[in-house]
Amino acid sequence: MSVSRAATRPSRHIISPSAWQGLARDSRLARRSIVTANASSISYKKPTYFSATRPTTSAKATTFRQQQTRHESTQITPAPTLYDDSNLGKTDLYDLHLAHGAKMVPFGGYSMPVQYSDLGVGESHKWTREKASIFDVGHMVQYHVEGPGAEAFLESITPAGVKDLAPGNSTLSALLHPKTGGIVDDCIITRLEEGPKHLFYVVTNAGCRTKDHSFINNALANWDNTVNPVVTFRHLQADGKPYGLIALQGPLSSEILESALSSACKVDLKDWYFGQSRHITLSLPSGESLPIVAARGGYTGEDGFELSIHPSQTVAVAETLLAIAGKDKLRFAGLGARDSLRLEAGMCLYGHDLDDTTTPVEAALAWIIPKNRRSTEGSGFNGAETIVPQLTPKSKGGSGVERRRIGLVIEGAPAREGAEVVDADKNVVGKVTSGCPSPTLKKNIAMAYVKDGLHKAGTELQVLVRGKPRKAVVTKMPFVPSKYFKAALSPA
Repeated sequence: MSVSRAATRPSRHIISPSAWQGLARDSRLARRSIVTANASSISYKKPTYFSATRPTTSAKATTFRQQQTRHESTQITPAPTLYDDSNLGKTDLYDLHLAHGAKMVPFGGYSMPVQYSDLGVGESHKWTREKASIFDVGHMVQYHVEGPGAEAFLESITPAGVKDLAPGNSTLSALLHPKTGGIVDDCIITRLEEGPKHLFYVVTNAGCRTKDHSFINNALANWDNTVNPVVTFRHLQADGKPYGLIALQGPLSSEILESALSSACKVDLKDWYFGQSRHITLSLPSGESLPIVAARGGYTGEDGFELSIHPSQTVAVAETLLAIAGKDKLRFAGLGARDSLRLEAGMCLYGHDLDDTTTPVEAALAWIIPKNRRSTEGSGFNGAETIVPQLTPKSKGGSGVERRRIGLVIEGAPAREGAEVVDADKNVVGKVTSGCPSPTLKKNIAMAYVKDGLHKAGTELQVLVRGKPRKAVVTKMPFVPSKYFKAALSPA
């Protein structure tokens, strides 16, 4: 299978709404039960690499502290290195990729593996669906956000219900432009600690790092020009090197990770569900690893984990996982397989399926906005004046939207980004944003934006592929059912 052009461009996932159902409920339950939770299996204590200063309890001292640090919180500190295609960065696993026969390409300002010599892209895709793969996602940008103003600040720049997020729980969200509500970038927000520190872990896209850096700094500056409480954004790094980030994905990922846990780590994977994070340690040849923030989830639609690793141990962690599992269970996978896997899973690729002009409602992502933030009065996030009215269709008195993101199954040749979507009368009604042959379904699949009203499953359209119309049917996403490890719903 040829590698789609989208596979070599910056991306980050947005997961389907069904995958996140119940997480808000689980978060509330976790918040109520945290005092009785097993401390070793839900380890929310501060790892040694978290750097922060606990606020002074005196109100007078707190005010003085805020005045002292007000100038410090107007910039991301330390700033991430702003790599681009003219100055490519390398992740900690670069040499290991080459040793495993990787073909490297520019991606999000980094030199990244698109595929490996042992498996073709289609084979690597199938391997991930049946066994397990390691994806290097160390090009992503990782932050710690903390301080008494952290919750309110994050709720001002995203539509997420951050205040209701319990420690160890994550939510998909998006950085939003003021007024227009356009998506600056999509992101994942995880609460690591409650007050007084209010520590959050935020991951954003590699290819948006320069834009995100400017956006966040401007938002911090505006925040600090008011009487808002202090918030601090820190790029997650040690000794000037960013933390590593690897994704272990596939049905065997849980078995492999459990085999690698250190004897001192008592985390139970059977009650660790999709959308939750844990602090874990692994058994490395040198001894017990430094604490790793591990999130259950990923960009493939399979069960898996994303591991945020101290830069001094990223290579050792990857090599340990490969050695413990063996070549019959675990291999490296690159951007080519990652792109077809995420498209089958119905996940967006920023810069293609999402951009600055697209709102969450247009992108079929209204589900990332919780109910208590869906009124103009109770929202308070960037672009709410545009987004909240869009949530109600025109037929019911709202503004609605003019276009919607959909999935398509296409006959004949595969449709690529930019292909026009037309109706029966040959009127252009939309455009494809991502497309490829599905290795799992043996069909051509795509995402597109079409006129509102044409977005319902079963609607027949056509896509112009090299000027020739091809039959296309609107299809619910994900195209391939997700296999996330989720808690069973309790009986009603």
